[in-house]
Amino acid sequence: MSSKQRVRPGGRSARVQAAVHTAVRELMEERGREALTVPLVAQRAGVTPSTIYRRWGNLQELLSDVAVERLRPDTGPEDHGDLRSDLTAWTEQFLDEMTSASGRAYVRDALLGDPDGSNAGQCSAYAAEQIDVILARATDREENTPGVETVMDRIVAPMMYRILFRPAGLDAAYARRLVTELLGLRGKGDE
Repeated sequence: MSSKQRVRPGGRSARVQAAVHTAVRELMEERGREALTVPLVAQRAGVTPSTIYRRWGNLQELLSDVAVERLRPDTGPEDHGDLRSDLTAWTEQFLDEMTSASGRAYVRDALLGDPDGSNAGQCSAYAAEQIDVILARATDREENTPGVETVMDRIVAPMMYRILFRPAGLDAAYARRLVTELLGLRGKGDE
């Protein structure tokens, strides 16, 4: 099964996936990404290499699957009381996590082992879900909010482009500027 197919919860399949993911993370920490091989991961996870090849296809697809799991947010976005504060805090945290050495490696791995784009889509869905929470809270507070896709286009897309291709100058000020530009455009027919 490839990373494009999701495992049903529980059972042997979930235990194998958890063991292999744990083995990959531990070995990357101990030996570095370049030292990883399917037989080494299989040995650490207590499975056969054929189990890994059957389920993931190759090492790159396995690393992509692990990366997608690691890019999943652990918690929901914090509530700071208003849309601008919530979106700014989330954007700064997202940028900080994605520009870290491990964040860049996970993004790279998620994309490299993803020939059909489903892992990239899943990572995008994680961001959209977080943004949806922020926007729903703002709507509940009766604030004027942009749409999720507008936030994705105006904040997440430029950050990801810069992370991948032009990483210089990415800092909290850049994140704040994206939010200010987005919120400054509302009401001017740019939604």
